[in-house]
Amino acid sequence: MGKLFGTDGVRGVAGEDLSCGLAMKIGRGAAAVLTQNTGRKPRILIGKDTRISGDMLECALAAGLCSVGADVELLGVIPTPAVAYLVGKYGADAGVVISASHNPMEFNGIKIFSGDGYKLPDQVENEIEDYVLGKSEVTLCTGAAVGRVTRRDNAVDDYADYLVEHIGADLTGLNIAVDCANGASAEVAPKLFPRLGANCTFLGAEPDGCNINDGCGSTHLDKLAKFVKEGGFDCGIAFDGDADRCLACDEKGVEIDGDKIIALLACDMKKRGRLDGDTAVVTVMSNLGFMKYMQSIGIDTARTAVGDRYVLEEMRARGYAIGGEQSGHVIFLHHSTTGDGELTAGKLLKLLARKHREEGTKMSELNAVYTKFPQVLINLTADKEQKQAYKEDEYIAGFIESQQQNLMGMGRVLVRVSGTEPKIRVMVEGEDQEAIKSSADRIADMIKQRILDK
Repeated sequence: MGKLFGTDGVRGVAGEDLSCGLAMKIGRGAAAVLTQNTGRKPRILIGKDTRISGDMLECALAAGLCSVGADVELLGVIPTPAVAYLVGKYGADAGVVISASHNPMEFNGIKIFSGDGYKLPDQVENEIEDYVLGKSEVTLCTGAAVGRVTRRDNAVDDYADYLVEHIGADLTGLNIAVDCANGASAEVAPKLFPRLGANCTFLGAEPDGCNINDGCGSTHLDKLAKFVKEGGFDCGIAFDGDADRCLACDEKGVEIDGDKIIALLACDMKKRGRLDGDTAVVTVMSNLGFMKYMQSIGIDTARTAVGDRYVLEEMRARGYAIGGEQSGHVIFLHHSTTGDGELTAGKLLKLLARKHREEGTKMSELNAVYTKFPQVLINLTADKEQKQAYKEDEYIAGFIESQQQNLMGMGRVLVRVSGTEPKIRVMVEGEDQEAIKSSADRIADMIKQRILDK
């Protein structure tokens, strides 16, 4: 079976790769490890997004947890970062999220947070995996030792209260459109942003179990952009299925990606003396235009591998206050233990509201903070074996290096295996659009020829 836990938990097609049997085994393994580590009966929260498979996996996971003596509290449909926060607020030993984030509805996933709200360390994930794979033996409970399942009806309200406090904004006067991706933010956003004073119109807020991320949300920004431009809104905000990502668009419908959001908020934090270490943490995917701008205003950038867990590791190790990814995962270490889309949106809107009141600034003016270098991204569908074959192919590695050299220092090439999707991603960035497109196409063709079309 190989390693179960990727960069963001266990992922797969629900009912196939991620079966009820596997979910139950993960529950049993998690309960066994937590019982060993705490020496007592653990309490575990479970939250989920709106996927139709969420109920099925929730039942299997809860059954596995209870069978090894853990008590389970069901939070219902709620964003991933809410579970990370509520674990601490409710004094639970762990929190589990059933979600596949930005992926299509047929996928699902299981991600576990420890009692401090951070994702489980690799060592603990490996211990759980040993139980799942039968390398360690689970002791099942009987009688009064079996765990109980209860429900919490106040989880969404408690999370909304937390966001209001930590955003601390008056958004009166802003007219915004919010795309909830027919996902978990549909439970929170309508309670949050009007409460902060904004005039809101919501899209993608009618989940039916099958329409999560379907032509909406942060992975399909075009619909929101058109709606904002035609409707005369001040800006648009878009979340992904589990609301740990946030992207935006200005009043002209032009995208504001994670790099732009981090640049704007890091600059504002620096001015207010809140940017610890005068550094922002980003990944190798961040645009060269972003890097040059940050350097020009005296903010250092630390770069990590792709994945918000690597960003967070660097932030915690160095004590940095903000970090994130181009895709819209943004982490505020003063407030949260993980990426939080609604917190990010609130911080961005707070900046816009203040600038608009003081100087009449529009979101498009904030969006012009720097000029992005052209970037070409090609996603190639690849299964687990093809991903591994790519990693081991020295000829492809040499070919990619030759393409980097051909850019003559005027750009860069980044080819990587996705940790959350069945894809190999080819990214080429530089000043010459024609040159980088040609280079990206050549690399993609070489990977197809040697790996994918065999």
